[in-house]
Amino acid sequence: MEGIIMKKKWIAGLASVAAVALLLVGCGKSSSTKETTLTVGASNIPHAQILKHVQPQLKKEGINLKIKVFQDYVLPNKDLANKNLDANYFQHTPFLNNWNKENNGTLVSAGKVHLEPIGIYSKKYKSLKDLPNGATVLVSNNVSDYGRVLTLFKDAGLITLKKGTDITTAKFSDIQDNKRNIKFKTDLEPKLMPQFYQKGEGDAVVINANYAEQAKLNPTKDAIALEKNSSPYANIVAVRKGDKNKPAIKKLMKALQSKSTQQWISKHYKGAVVPVYPNGKN
Repeated sequence: MEGIIMKKKWIAGLASVAAVALLLVGCGKSSSTKETTLTVGASNIPHAQILKHVQPQLKKEGINLKIKVFQDYVLPNKDLANKNLDANYFQHTPFLNNWNKENNGTLVSAGKVHLEPIGIYSKKYKSLKDLPNGATVLVSNNVSDYGRVLTLFKDAGLITLKKGTDITTAKFSDIQDNKRNIKFKTDLEPKLMPQFYQKGEGDAVVINANYAEQAKLNPTKDAIALEKNSSPYANIVAVRKGDKNKPAIKKLMKALQSKSTQQWISKHYKGAVVPVYPNGKN
């Protein structure tokens, strides 16, 4: 009888130990699978597409990446500053610097990802050098891109710039010589530029690569002049000051700058979007 009682106590004790073990395992599992939601604002093409590419990878690392698509260049920084986003991905550093200056902002770059070569398109001419005297070139009202446009015309030998001009902050008033008296119309919305091109307005139209892609244009084939890969206008992920070293932001940047993602960008966009780190960032 005593043996039976001891056996029952032993079984009861074993069951208690097993229950505690299961409870601990359950707690460990719950802790390890807890997700962090990261909301990132982005332009539709290519930014949102690139973010969607890294979503599965981030999911495995406990990051629930939510992508909010914007169709303009105004709201993403406002929403980030107002804490409606954790980060945004649509702009280059000169644009961010200009936005901070005009809005007393403190947003910072978390790192570079890719370059979208700005291009010049024309229904009438096959080269910048073919533009006639007095030609009209349509340019968006995105002031931070003016240096990129001026560089293309300077490299083509159509203009010169005033001595000491900083190309990242250059404006059309910095032109020294304009031998063909080219007229630059600069009060147009960036997203409307492909429409002006399709309608044949102006002699040439400057279009950002993301809007060119949306309009089914291939910058490497359709542009009569295209920005060089050495341009300082790489697209970045922006965050609020102090958030750059948050674990979720670091995981996002590691995924975007990884060799696999950078090579995917190169292969998927075929030169229309260029990776900043072709072999991944060390």
